[in-house]
Amino acid sequence: MNPLFSDWFLSEVPGKPMGRYAHIVLLRVTDSYALFQTDGELNTARVKAGVVHGDTVTRLAMFKRKQSTPERLVGRELLRRYGFLSGEEAAGKKLLGEDGRPICDYNVQFCTQCPDCIAYGFAIGDAGSEKSKVITDTAFSLTTYDHSHQAFTLNAPYEDGTMTRHGEVTSRINEQDHVQPQVIFPAVVTTRDLTQNLFLYVLTNVLRARRYGAQTTRTGRLQNRVVAVVLTDGEVFSNLFFTQRLYDALMATGAINPPDPVDADAASRAAQSLVPELLREDRVTVSQLLIGKELEELLASVAGQSADEERLRALLEGAFRDSSAYHQAWIAKEAKARK
Repeated sequence: MNPLFSDWFLSEVPGKPMGRYAHIVLLRVTDSYALFQTDGELNTARVKAGVVHGDTVTRLAMFKRKQSTPERLVGRELLRRYGFLSGEEAAGKKLLGEDGRPICDYNVQFCTQCPDCIAYGFAIGDAGSEKSKVITDTAFSLTTYDHSHQAFTLNAPYEDGTMTRHGEVTSRINEQDHVQPQVIFPAVVTTRDLTQNLFLYVLTNVLRARRYGAQTTRTGRLQNRVVAVVLTDGEVFSNLFFTQRLYDALMATGAINPPDPVDADAASRAAQSLVPELLREDRVTVSQLLIGKELEELLASVAGQSADEERLRALLEGAFRDSSAYHQAWIAKEAKARK
């Protein structure tokens, strides 16, 4: 049974902000060596360790696109898998594939009507754009950079397994910093003014996404551990503040002992205890807070839906129906007016 307040969600995506915020509070935990980098180096930031522990430290940073892009691609894959989008590449001004389905080519040609386009937004130059209704900000590692990364020397041997051929040593040797396994990135994914179908589409993407960062076929395995789902009338605490308060809470219980990794179960329990306190400090109206048993029921419901082809198809169909209705009401109308 889905314990979400169904009546709280809008029946259609509005053209103007209506203050219906649904937050997914989670811990992103690396399960393998990952690369969250720009210009060949891991992204870092100098910030305060905590609120109580005010010393300045260097933390790993996971930029917003490193989080949202893998989740978008998971959703788009499902939309193609279940026949809602064409698998064809964009070519000229062709909008529909040979199968009659919309062509939506990520970062090349957006169809402007599927759940991905409406929920996560798009930009197509002078032809128009749609602001994302999924708000994701930079996440910061719970532990410091010094205890969260490891440098590796990488090589590409020849077929005989050596680095030498015809007496010459290959130059294909490189050193690369990686994020270590079991590094925790506390984060909040916020959705605004989505229907329940579209919110569940976003939540399903978060739960199904497995690989993040560069070289995703070989590294970057990550699990998203949801600790709360909150329905409010405004935005809530930031990723950095969440990280700092969680750091203080875990330090108080002796759960942070570098260079040992932080136990993800202990961090999840501390985060669940912390979320209600942070919400009270944010001075927002909380319509529903799913945590503990109610959260488990929601996640079990989403997992059951995701594991059943017919139920998953029904979810995608509902999300596509809601996104298409928004397209017809607002995007198609504006496009026609520009002509």
